[in-house]
Amino acid sequence: MLSLFDRIMQMEIQDTRQRGKIKHKLGDIVGVALFATIANAEDCVDIENFGEAYLTQLQTYFPLKHGMASHDTIRRALMMIDPEVFQSLQQHFTRLLNNGEGEKIKKLLGIDGKTQRGNKSKAQKPNHIVSAIDEHGFSIGQKQVDDKTNEIKAIPQLLDSLNIKGHIVTIDAIGTQRGIAAKIRKKRADYVLALKANQKTLFTEVSCCFDDPAFLGGCEYYQTLERARGAVETREYWHSVDVKGLSGRKEWTGLKSVVMTRNTVVKDGQTIVQARFFISSLPLGVSEIARAIRGHWMVESVFWHLDVTFHEDDDHTVDKVVACNLNILRKLALNILRLVDVGKKKAGIAKKRNIIGWNLPKYLEQILTI
Repeated sequence: MLSLFDRIMQMEIQDTRQRGKIKHKLGDIVGVALFATIANAEDCVDIENFGEAYLTQLQTYFPLKHGMASHDTIRRALMMIDPEVFQSLQQHFTRLLNNGEGEKIKKLLGIDGKTQRGNKSKAQKPNHIVSAIDEHGFSIGQKQVDDKTNEIKAIPQLLDSLNIKGHIVTIDAIGTQRGIAAKIRKKRADYVLALKANQKTLFTEVSCCFDDPAFLGGCEYYQTLERARGAVETREYWHSVDVKGLSGRKEWTGLKSVVMTRNTVVKDGQTIVQARFFISSLPLGVSEIARAIRGHWMVESVFWHLDVTFHEDDDHTVDKVVACNLNILRKLALNILRLVDVGKKKAGIAKKRNIIGWNLPKYLEQILTI
């Protein structure tokens, strides 16, 4: 299978610019942009500066016959690339992992949306990007919509673009829709969907089930205990396949079980208790349910990195296509950074970006062979 580097260089096929007027190849621009994003670049100006600083080293891998492209040229190039093309790079990266060329992706997939707040202007709403992320934090796909209210439309489109067979798909309450559940099952995957008041009847019925001591006593039960930052958190899970009392159960394709979780956090003498409810197509097996629900937090971890490590909300790129493509580049960079070995076991993503940025030649070959 082609390496990610080879796939990037093939992007010339997607170049619609007039051949006689091209100075900077599309593959060069995208390749340098990816390296720059890995090594702390946050926008097109940073990408240009990075390319100029490491021009000699980068020319070992990219022709760059006319030197480094300007930030305006980079922006125009990113504007003309369909985000679907960038998504194909993500999917190619996923196939590389699944073929043993890296850590294998587990079959657990969380779907959620994040708003690119820096993309907002007086004339437009900011991009809202719905992403699919596995339990190890690898981003494998996304769909862009104009605002959060359209997230329900984006989720089925994203599912259609992915091979989810054999996966467990977790989605927050906004995606708990009959049509989405049906699509997941049609694609031969399972679901764990959060329940809130947007599905009022089902939410009420499920919560009432778990209020019944007899029902609760018949559930499979699982508990974990964690201590961190001066807090003690107890996570409890109750899982039942007794769904015959749910009035609309036949409307939810594949519905087999219901779940309640209760998180109890004790810190500084205060106790906070939160209960949540879910529906699932999984059969009885509370430890697998717990893994799926707990695994969904990796979505928030990726979103946190986009905001805090990559400073996405501070990037005020107005063009929606460019902003979306930069989002995909950041997530692809994050995927790669999770696999790069910088020789320090406890180095987080931000530290890795700094280390690579300070000594790019040392890590170029490793990144290219992932």
